[in-house]
Amino acid sequence: MLNSATQDLYNTCKQFLQASRCQRLLQLQQLGLARYADFLTQIRLSEVNIICVMRFFQNPSRVKFPELQGADLSNLVLDGSNLIRGNLSAANLQGSSLVDADLIFANFTNADLRNANLTGATLNETIWQGAKVENCIFGEGVGLTDMQRQNLILRAARFN
Repeated sequence: MLNSATQDLYNTCKQFLQASRCQRLLQLQQLGLARYADFLTQIRLSEVNIICVMRFFQNPSRVKFPELQGADLSNLVLDGSNLIRGNLSAANLQGSSLVDADLIFANFTNADLRNANLTGATLNETIWQGAKVENCIFGEGVGLTDMQRQNLILRAARFN
């Protein structure tokens, strides 16, 4: 059983995810978190995403380095997103578009990036351990080391 403060936060985050995109954006602007609206206005209502939003609302000063582990970000258009130092471990990014996204120092450990598009994304110092990358499009793979590139190719990632 959750304590009352945690239950209140849970309910607030659930209501946030039930709101329309415009309502979410307004709430994020009021909280000073509008620069993160690109994914917070798009994610679907699910238990894993409620927990993700709880992390943002509990500690807004850490939003600069998003804690998105386990989040369901599948099939979202996150082009140009700033997810520097983002923890995307075990996140579902299947079919998502992260074209030109800034993913420096992002952690994709055990994430699912099958059929995602990372063309033009900046990928310096990223972590790919156990990530599923079949048919993930990397374009030139900006910032990847040769070893990372070869490892991703072996796991069926696609490069230009």
